[in-house]
Amino acid sequence: MLAVLGSAFLHALWNALIKVGTSRLGAMVILSIGEVPIGLAVASFSPFPKPEVWPWVLAAGCTHFFYKFFLTYAYERGDLSRVYPIARGSAPLIVGLVSGLALADVITPMEYAGIAILGTGILMMARGIFAKGENRKMLPFALGSACATATYTMIDGMGARVSGDAIGYVAWVFVADGLIFSTLILLIRGTSFLPRDGKSWGMGMLAAAASYGAYGVSVWAMTIAPIAVVAALRETSILFAVLIGWLAFGEKMTREKGLAAVVIVAGVMLTRL
Repeated sequence: MLAVLGSAFLHALWNALIKVGTSRLGAMVILSIGEVPIGLAVASFSPFPKPEVWPWVLAAGCTHFFYKFFLTYAYERGDLSRVYPIARGSAPLIVGLVSGLALADVITPMEYAGIAILGTGILMMARGIFAKGENRKMLPFALGSACATATYTMIDGMGARVSGDAIGYVAWVFVADGLIFSTLILLIRGTSFLPRDGKSWGMGMLAAAASYGAYGVSVWAMTIAPIAVVAALRETSILFAVLIGWLAFGEKMTREKGLAAVVIVAGVMLTRL
């Protein structure tokens, strides 16, 4: 349990590190560059993927580009404690609805209850944007990030099954993700937006390590504990993000925002159990 809570904290932490400094996009590019050596190091301990795995790796890498793109611009316009719960919470909502309507998956009554509670929490969090006079432009970017997360979640589920080696598969997704995002952004924007100081690069590399650590710990936990319980407990990252935004960044905390975050976590947990 402590390991999974640590994984949840690491996931919230790397998102928080993206908001440190003056350039959110620069921080995300640095993180992406750092993902490449981490992915290659982990992949070196796994068999080389079969040819049929590579289309899934590339599809996941391309989807991660949109995930990072939307998330970066959401953080440019909104608080961590507002963006993260919407982006993180909407993804399982989308996956649950798509799985039930378009795929062969069977949705249980508890999962339907979780989806309903989750949707309520997201509406409460989104309502706070309009009620508190915050930048409303962050909402479509946060939802765009959630759509990308839902997409790569389903891609990764299929890709890992085709691969037969989840750790190796995700390591190569890290490599593809890092290369695609950093290369395309640098081609589009050049290098002028990149931070030049060592602190920003150190923060970006730390975020990359936290990103992989969050995943690695949760995968390890799933080998010794029920997968559903691990997946549900990991969603406490939403609460960690809200607390980090409040305590570290001085973001305004209201009773409504805190309640919305708790409702989102409860809904996500129900969809996972």
